[in-house]
Amino acid sequence: MTHPLLPVDYRPSENEAFMNPVMREYFRQKLLKWRSELLHDSSETLVHLQTETVPEADITDRAATETDRFTELRTRDRERKLIGKIDSALRRIEDGSYGYCEDTGEPIGVRRLEARPIATLSLEAQERHERIERTQRDD
Repeated sequence: MTHPLLPVDYRPSENEAFMNPVMREYFRQKLLKWRSELLHDSSETLVHLQTETVPEADITDRAATETDRFTELRTRDRERKLIGKIDSALRRIEDGSYGYCEDTGEPIGVRRLEARPIATLSLEAQERHERIERTQRDD
C-alpha cells in the first residue's frame, strides 16, 4: 500500500531538498514496514515458545533447546529495543526533527538514513561519540 505522495519507484537522492514531504513519507513508510516485520517476528516467537513446551529427555537435547530459547529471547529483546528506536524516529518525522543530527542540527544525510533509518547522529558526530567512548574505556 503506497501513499499518494510517494511514487512507487521513489528513492531519495542527495539532489533534492532534504526532508521534503516525499522524502519524509518515504522514510516514514520504510520505518513502519520495518516495525511491522519486527512485530510479526516477535509474535511468531511467542507462538513457537508456547507450542514447544515438551521437555527433552536427553540432557544434551535439553541444553540445546534451552540455548536456542535463550538466543531467540535475546534476539527478541534486541528487536523490542529497536522497535522503541523506530517509534522514536516516527515521532521525529511527525515533529520535523527527523533526519537532522541531535548534536549539530545538520542533515544526517540520505545515504546514512537509507542504511540506518533510526540514526540520530550524522556520521561525523557518531564517529566523534565512538572516539570519546573508546578514550573513556581506555582510561
